[in-house]
Amino acid sequence: MQYSSFKERLSVVKNTNEVFYDNAIIDTPCLTLRKFCKEDATAVLEYGSDDLTIKHLIWDGNKTLEEALTNITEYYWTSQGIYAIELKSENKCIGCIHLRLKPNHEKASFGYVLNRAYWGKGYMTEALDAILILAFEKLKLNRVEASHFVGNEGSGKVMLKCGMLYEGTGIQQEKVKGVFVDNVHYGITKERWESLQKNKAESLK
Repeated sequence: MQYSSFKERLSVVKNTNEVFYDNAIIDTPCLTLRKFCKEDATAVLEYGSDDLTIKHLIWDGNKTLEEALTNITEYYWTSQGIYAIELKSENKCIGCIHLRLKPNHEKASFGYVLNRAYWGKGYMTEALDAILILAFEKLKLNRVEASHFVGNEGSGKVMLKCGMLYEGTGIQQEKVKGVFVDNVHYGITKERWESLQKNKAESLK
């Protein structure tokens, strides 16, 4: 999408900011997606210091409470589209999900991390479903895409459960922590997402 004027670009930015403001808190059956707070530092340290949790991430994690707090105040607070994933039953932050907009192309990518103690319980699928609703219903995007490194197939399963399609693998596409890794790509268009939502609604009738 090419903007014809600065005024048009400014309008898009304003509308995007308004959407994120209006959706600062997103509730799902088990989760609350919300802004990070300083009190989350212990939880961020818990998942950010676990080698297996961050093994397939570019992020190096954090090893001290001070680093976790800095991560919150200097990154989570300054980047648009970042949500803490709070588990309602424990009132605890168990991860993070980040929707990264590319407004010129009316699309977004995302990344996420989840405390390993909560893997395999459907929480990340629930969080991603909510983010896709935000992307397509509220932000009116045309496409959402993401990728994971080979070896992190659990992340790909989450994307597939949410209706995304496998789109290919980039061989040794990234260098992560000193090692060249293959990158597995997924995507979903608004048309496909709306079709899946329609089919889901009809199946519940």
